[in-house]
Amino acid sequence: MPGLLYTFYGDDFTGSTDVLEQLALGGVCAALFLRPPTSDDLERLPGLQAIGVAGDSRSQTPEWMSAELPLIFTALRGLGAPVLHYKVCSTFDSSPWRGSIGRALEAGLEVFGGRYVPIVVGAPYLRRFVMDGRLFALDADGVVQRIDRHTMSRHPATPMREASLVRHLAEQTHVFIGEVPQADDAQQLAAFVETRLNAGCKAVLFDTVDEQDLAQCGHVIWIEAERQSLFAVGSSGLTAALISAWHSRGLVRPPVGGTSFERCTKAAGPLLVISGSCSAVTERQVRWALANGFHGIEIDVEKLTEGSEPRCTLLVEGISRALDQQQDVVAYTALGTPAKAAHGDELGAALGVVLKQILERAGIRRVLVCGGDTSSHAIRQLGLRALMWKANLQRGVPLCRAYTDGSLDGLEIALKGGQMGTENFFCVVRDAQG
Repeated sequence: MPGLLYTFYGDDFTGSTDVLEQLALGGVCAALFLRPPTSDDLERLPGLQAIGVAGDSRSQTPEWMSAELPLIFTALRGLGAPVLHYKVCSTFDSSPWRGSIGRALEAGLEVFGGRYVPIVVGAPYLRRFVMDGRLFALDADGVVQRIDRHTMSRHPATPMREASLVRHLAEQTHVFIGEVPQADDAQQLAAFVETRLNAGCKAVLFDTVDEQDLAQCGHVIWIEAERQSLFAVGSSGLTAALISAWHSRGLVRPPVGGTSFERCTKAAGPLLVISGSCSAVTERQVRWALANGFHGIEIDVEKLTEGSEPRCTLLVEGISRALDQQQDVVAYTALGTPAKAAHGDELGAALGVVLKQILERAGIRRVLVCGGDTSSHAIRQLGLRALMWKANLQRGVPLCRAYTDGSLDGLEIALKGGQMGTENFFCVVRDAQG
């Protein structure tokens, strides 16, 4: 596909829209599809320089990944971009039995071959850092913690109890992975990479502490991609690194004056927030919203995931009634870690059914969905074709515009990972103007 620089597969929806934000900030025209795009999809959105597919592999088994990911990677490779990025969360939460990044890495090697797989996890602009191969992240209390001391070490599905990312991946794959330290310049960094490859490594993890590290990584990775199409693993930090390389080569022009984070004004109509997140950050956001005018509806997870139609109907009616009265609504499944956690796919799909019925009934045009697994499974229920960036809200959570053949075309959606956003973030979304 002429002019295409980059493709990506997001292991959940919130992370996929994080990449859209990075691309928009860098002046890259991009679209996020819910499945590998057809020729008809691409004709409807011409001029794309980056194409993504929003997935849900973060909540899937290695068996599912072995069956599905090679097909998706092959389809994306067929588009002809130099890089396919398997996008993961910058907290790197995964396990041998759920959302295995190691298994995804193996699938990418099977499809692409190549000399090695670069792994870039640090995203300094999100306060995520990799130093000496260990991951550090800003916690809910505003302190940067090693990931095994972070809130994510207590994640109900994929707790991060190992800070060394190479050791963490060693439980998920037999691929030999080497660590690449910070370098003085890109030339020295490339020499470090070659040393690891000569030692037999098939993947390398880059230390990424600051913007200079990202720029050097982008330079080294892009040179490799120009030689042969490349499979890479990482957070949106990898996206930022590549954008730096594209700018330096004149392949993409940065937006004139940058992209504003403070130009948004309140749009007409109420906001609906659907939260399946159990993070401490989201808990604070829900409590803040309830104390500042949002109408709260607590969702009974057990009844909802039983698939009881009468209960679903009552929930839809209660939310719709409040929206009809022009009330901002936050419907939430938990305030913090619940005593009994539902599976992300089961809960997310049920919330998606509820969301679709509300959108068809209430006619609202802006929604926020909280929770990585929740978003991935909920948005699939809406029947959308693609999302494109519309406006910046806060780092890591853009406002997106939906493309579809139905009545939901033009719907504005923000998808928030559990750890993202300030305490008043729900109001930020409500008051945003695309």
